[in-house]
Amino acid sequence: MTCSARRGLLAVGAAAALSLAGAAVARAKVFLTQDEALKLAFADAKIEARNAFLTDDQRRAAKAASGEEELPSALVRYYVATKDGRPAGEAYFDTHVVRTESETVMVVVSPDARIARIEVLSFSEPEEYLPRAKWYEQFRGKPLDDELSLKRSIRPVSGATLTAHATTDAARRVLALYRVLHAAAATAPAVATPRAGSVP
Repeated sequence: MTCSARRGLLAVGAAAALSLAGAAVARAKVFLTQDEALKLAFADAKIEARNAFLTDDQRRAAKAASGEEELPSALVRYYVATKDGRPAGEAYFDTHVVRTESETVMVVVSPDARIARIEVLSFSEPEEYLPRAKWYEQFRGKPLDDELSLKRSIRPVSGATLTAHATTDAARRVLALYRVLHAAAATAPAVATPRAGSVP
């Protein structure tokens, strides 16, 4: 095979890869942007983006609390809402794989460390694997305990078992991070970042 022929095959292969990547992006169903989700959760509230850097001990504590098999990232980005000078809650965006494709959810935690709401921002799996909006309502008011499980207080959903598992895992991850951040704020200082215009 000549050099020019090899270059031609490489070009075709690269074009095919780009085409497949574009098709995967096109399949993703986007329901809300981060800005829209935050405004939906915290109407008329002041929202501040923050970064926290977890120590190894904090990562291990979050792992144990959530029941995850892997340590969470050392960097946590979240959004703190205040209204009339009082805490209104915090929002965390969690992107994870459901079956073979990803979804992104917003998990909002109330000031008393319970789930206030869960919103699906994007979903790349076929939509028949996406539970109805009413299913997500059962998470409201749930704290991080043994009951926050598909085997306990969270009802499974027929035809979307993997999504139900992924959502429940995301809820536990977020509540575990919230617990760690609030239990050891002095050792994991949050860095506020300006939020002008769209959400970073």
